[in-house]
Amino acid sequence: MDALLLSRLQFAANISFHILFPTITIALGWFLLYFRLRFLKTRDHAWEEAYYFWTKIFALSFALGVVSGVVMSFQFGTNWPGFMEKTGDIAGPLLGYEVITAFFLEASFLGIMLFGRGRVSERVHVIATFLVAFGTTLSAFWILSLNSWMQTPAGFEIVNGKFIPVDWFAVVFNPSFPYRLAHKLLASTLTASFLIAGLCAWQLIKGSAIGGTHKALRTAVIVASVAMPLQFVAGDMHGLNTLEHQPAKIAALEGIWHTEKSAPLTLFGLPDEAAGTTHYAVKIPKLGSLILAHDMDAEIKGLNEFPNAHPPVAPIFWAFRVMVGVGSLMLLVAWLSAWTLWRQRRGSTDDRIHLPKPWLYVLAGMTFSGWLATLAGWYVTEIGRQPFLVYGHLRTADLVTSTPSSMIAVTLAAYLIVYGLLLITYVGVLKYMAEHPLKHAPEAPQGAELGKAGV
Repeated sequence: MDALLLSRLQFAANISFHILFPTITIALGWFLLYFRLRFLKTRDHAWEEAYYFWTKIFALSFALGVVSGVVMSFQFGTNWPGFMEKTGDIAGPLLGYEVITAFFLEASFLGIMLFGRGRVSERVHVIATFLVAFGTTLSAFWILSLNSWMQTPAGFEIVNGKFIPVDWFAVVFNPSFPYRLAHKLLASTLTASFLIAGLCAWQLIKGSAIGGTHKALRTAVIVASVAMPLQFVAGDMHGLNTLEHQPAKIAALEGIWHTEKSAPLTLFGLPDEAAGTTHYAVKIPKLGSLILAHDMDAEIKGLNEFPNAHPPVAPIFWAFRVMVGVGSLMLLVAWLSAWTLWRQRRGSTDDRIHLPKPWLYVLAGMTFSGWLATLAGWYVTEIGRQPFLVYGHLRTADLVTSTPSSMIAVTLAAYLIVYGLLLITYVGVLKYMAEHPLKHAPEAPQGAELGKAGV
């Protein structure tokens, strides 16, 4: 394998591992704020138990996200020096804004959120929790702005081969950014919801549930049942935008080989790029044009319109179907869970959850479903941009490092081993915490009286 393929695989491995953790923390921060506010309003200590249990999971996820993010940023210089050389005047400031306005905000107030109970007033503690949640969202804003600019570049001019910003508003709010941001925030909401619901279900199965387990599970199910249909709407709008600005990506993920009107929807099949066809395709007539363009008679451009300028078909064809399939399953589980909880609570004063054990296993099995859907969607986005790094302007092959492929292969193997071990350890720690929640219950700190005094 040459340096280009190995560098792409290495960056894919790094970003695949990294994206798992911000996808949790972006929304989990807002869950924590809700748990804290509910405790302050009701003084029900079950909400406080939920807050402190999930704060520790937030801190663990945040730490892994930071470490893997640093490694990923190094690769811009080590594996893709041509990218920063050409686009540094745009990519550099956007990454800098993320560090200055978002990461510093998260890091500064995370300590207060973790260790401030009883040492600062309740108002300061809530503000710290809000600022951490806001910081994670602001971080997503800047990172997705840069990623979206690479997908749909705007607000620049090319001078001596370098991209120079001429309109920062157009750079930041490029054509695909609003859709990609909404899609990602909803993906994070769903990922955190199913993580919470899954671990809480595991606690009920193992008999280790605490008061906060019931509160957190009910909240997560309700949020997921609302967010999932919104995600399908956001995805549809994102698809319309992609059809306008990146038609080659749409043609690849739908397996449309030749331009045609009233294009069918291919449910399944085996894409064969060499033959230019999809074998054993299961198609629904005209539905492709209806879904993609909201017009049954619309013309959809095929891959034949983009010679040597379209992404590999099979990876994003299947990744897209995995994303939609997992998302549909998440919708079904969320709605059935919400309906079951509503039926149980109707006319009852018992706030505890009594789901059938088989259904608890279903929820536990869906714990990391958000990760699977997120990775599949991310592969559609990133592989679908190929063969360009900056869509339509800079080809990936022209920006790769000159480092020998053997060195890249060694570091790739090292990354895969380390990330594999970290991922196994992370999941194991979550399992242990869920089965021993009392070890992570809040204790009254020595400075409790100081906190009560409002200092």
